[in-house]
Amino acid sequence: MKSTKVTMAQRKQKANDMKNTAATVGYEAELWKMADALRGSMDAAEYKHVVLGLIFLKYISDAFEEQHAKLEAERAQGADPEDPDEYRAQNIFWVPPEARWAHLKAQAKQPTIGQLVDDAMAGIERDNPALKSVLPRDYARPALDKQRLGQLIDLISNIQVGDEASRAKDVLGRVYEYFLSQFASAEGKKGGEFYTPRCVVKLLVEMLEPYRGRVYDPCCGSSGMFVQSVEFIRAHANGNGNGGKARADISIYGQESNYTTWRLAKMNLAIRGIDGQIAHGDTFHNDRFPDLKADFILANPPFNVSDWGGERLRNDARWKYGAPPVGNANFAWVQHIVHHLAPAGVAGFVLANGSMSSNQSGEGEPAGCHVVGAETA
Repeated sequence: MKSTKVTMAQRKQKANDMKNTAATVGYEAELWKMADALRGSMDAAEYKHVVLGLIFLKYISDAFEEQHAKLEAERAQGADPEDPDEYRAQNIFWVPPEARWAHLKAQAKQPTIGQLVDDAMAGIERDNPALKSVLPRDYARPALDKQRLGQLIDLISNIQVGDEASRAKDVLGRVYEYFLSQFASAEGKKGGEFYTPRCVVKLLVEMLEPYRGRVYDPCCGSSGMFVQSVEFIRAHANGNGNGGKARADISIYGQESNYTTWRLAKMNLAIRGIDGQIAHGDTFHNDRFPDLKADFILANPPFNVSDWGGERLRNDARWKYGAPPVGNANFAWVQHIVHHLAPAGVAGFVLANGSMSSNQSGEGEPAGCHVVGAETA
């Protein structure tokens, strides 16, 4: 009889889990629908920074306010709710008064709301060095409709994303990723530059199993590979068939050439509390990790890039299997990845159709002919 009760409880829990998952997906989709309705004629590539910046601001404000309330209740014991160190000790970003969500919400209908949001972003960057130069600060520009901005703030005000319960469910992470995917879809081909579909990322991570060591992505986009790697570790933290070997014991290294995408990457890791060295710069011409030998490399390089400046890198030390064609960067990406692998390292990456077996799109001799049969396949 006892085992029957356990089974019923398990079934009930499974049903609740499925219900919660479905509700979350519906919630994300409904939120996107409302946010997209406020976009008007603004280009998706521009609007994503408006929306994702505000969601990030709401997240850190929620986490701050929850801790602020706890400290307020402990004033008699000597706690100081206005001491930034009280928050940093708990890995919570300090939010100055001008950046707190309640202040922005109260001013959402004012014509100065754009400048107030810019001031909030500046204040957060000033008081949190880890976010320096990361947050968008262009909300005061005349082209941004301030009435729509105020409506967007009102919409986001109804989401709890940074309190402890929401953080445990990774509500913001899911909303953030869902929005990234929708913006990528809206932008079409260019969307692939900052977002790789979750199913592709998950497949690569499950194949490589990056439990511990140095994880590198030379063209990291919005950091999806790193987020999935950490999720993989957490999912297997109690063994789950792997003998309990999974531990959060990885070091993250990434580089992104597009400045606005680099900012998305930094925010994407910050909202999940993931530490990583994410550098901005051209991976081919300004390799920010020249001496790195990674245990795992996960990447989705841009396909068939013709203007990568290969003519200036003909004798580069990374070209172990011959100089890549100047008209196509595919083989350059392959060799860059191989160059940065540790002796026992493994890599998983995505290439354009036919890259390993064709000589189309200016690739010259197929990339696979150079590498397969040497020491990497």
